[in-house]
Amino acid sequence: MYEFSPLLPPLALPRSGTAQYVADVRCVQRTILLQHLFFILYPTVFVSPWPLRLLAMALSGGLGAMALPSELIVHIFSFLSDRDKLRASAVCSRWRECLFYPALWTELKLRIGAGRNDGNSSSDETPKLEFLMRKFGSFVRELQLELAPVDGYIVPLNSDRMEQPHGPDNDPQLSERWRDAMAAYLDQVLCVLAGIRNNRNLQKLSLYGDTCVLQQEGLLDGSNLHQIHQGDKKINEIQQLFMEMLSNSRQLRWLSCSFMLGLVTPCSLACLSNPSAGTLQHLSLLDHQLGMRPLITPSELDRLSNLHSLALDFSDMTSELCGLLASPCRTPLHRLSLLLNGAALEFKPLEGTATEDDWKALVRVSTNLRVYVMALEVDNSELLRVLKPSLPLERLHLDSYHTLVSDATLELISQQYNKTLTHFLLLRDDPDFPDLTVNRNEDPLVLLAWRCTQLAVLVIHGYTIWSHNLVAISRLRGSSLRVLTVSEESIEFDPDQSVGMEGDPLLNLVKEVSLGLGRVWHPCLDSSLVLSEPTQHFHHELKTFSMGM
Repeated sequence: MYEFSPLLPPLALPRSGTAQYVADVRCVQRTILLQHLFFILYPTVFVSPWPLRLLAMALSGGLGAMALPSELIVHIFSFLSDRDKLRASAVCSRWRECLFYPALWTELKLRIGAGRNDGNSSSDETPKLEFLMRKFGSFVRELQLELAPVDGYIVPLNSDRMEQPHGPDNDPQLSERWRDAMAAYLDQVLCVLAGIRNNRNLQKLSLYGDTCVLQQEGLLDGSNLHQIHQGDKKINEIQQLFMEMLSNSRQLRWLSCSFMLGLVTPCSLACLSNPSAGTLQHLSLLDHQLGMRPLITPSELDRLSNLHSLALDFSDMTSELCGLLASPCRTPLHRLSLLLNGAALEFKPLEGTATEDDWKALVRVSTNLRVYVMALEVDNSELLRVLKPSLPLERLHLDSYHTLVSDATLELISQQYNKTLTHFLLLRDDPDFPDLTVNRNEDPLVLLAWRCTQLAVLVIHGYTIWSHNLVAISRLRGSSLRVLTVSEESIEFDPDQSVGMEGDPLLNLVKEVSLGLGRVWHPCLDSSLVLSEPTQHFHHELKTFSMGM
């Protein structure tokens, strides 16, 4: 055995056979670990140096790492990052047993099925998910899970956001992939819900399903689920487990279920236990299905008197619901996120949604209320109906595939929300780039940057913006415009203004905009970085928006 000094580097390894070599490697690993622990633990934990000497003896082989009490091992783990915990657990079996102590894993963040480059489907990750849920599901306090069961292999690689398959029966190969992806998704959701069904410590549950490709008309009415083994039974079991989890919860503070296929029903929220109804501060229930009854009803919302933030479909924000939120007996609402899906307006029209008077009443009670709206493929006439003057709009995301946002709509936005608007995203996924300055003297985006004095984030793609107008925007807002993202293909250069200029027009533009912003700026060369999947962007944005109170 080597002599051990916690302040000296480990000695060189001998070449004395495989068994001795492995033993020496483990000894060096323990030595390095102890050297790190000395600097971490000595000034904060140990009152006298003798426990450190005991730890040195144990790890250097005098007593063996297994001789340490579990309380000390757990305490050591508490100072390490998650990755370092896993590395330290390789010391011996006793350390591996202590790795899953509940106090060490209060939070778990997972993304299943996304960004895989090994050619495997998301079903290959199901055993890993089962292991994690078996170890952590019964006691974890915060669980954030994103499922992407079809990432990278159902949608063709050269497709844009609109070129998605119309159904699983069109192509035999596609049908098989659809069945595999759908079966993997159902199994993974069942695994998660079965793991947390009896967890009474759960305080934060955030679930997001990147399932827009799986979502087809009639998917959940049995017309396609029969293709999946026990598909109907699994959907029913998923819904039952979710309601059971809600009824067993005791201290939920954050409940977010966004676009989880087949998970939330209009009856789900009624199962939330009374203790959790009193502690819940954030609620987000969103679904892809068109024509479904509201997932949040006034009677159920009335129980949630301590909500600080809420996210729901815009069509579900009725006058009755708005009036309930305006009650002085409730905790004032601080954040409200609304998704307006143009495809759903045929099934869920805007009749009955909150009026101007309803918004005024709500703002009188919730004076700090700020609203985030994403409008996806919505006509200008519908936008003008929902953008009420008293709406305390802070973030607005207008996203479309073909629908054009008119200059009149932008004019209205810049006039009504000049004191509240901080984030504005104008995106359009179409090869045609319309010019908003046609028949106008001023670019409406320049006027918006001038009027909206709180504007901090501006993202533009799919509309023509002239280079001199982009320079004007940078000078108007200066360094207060923290994010200015404009795709290079959206920028046009005026040939008349380029006559007297030397050098590359794009380089000159970069220089002028950088000077205006007071920092280095470049246009976005890859439009895919701007055109993220809308529902995924909404889920992430509402999370940061709701947490930033």
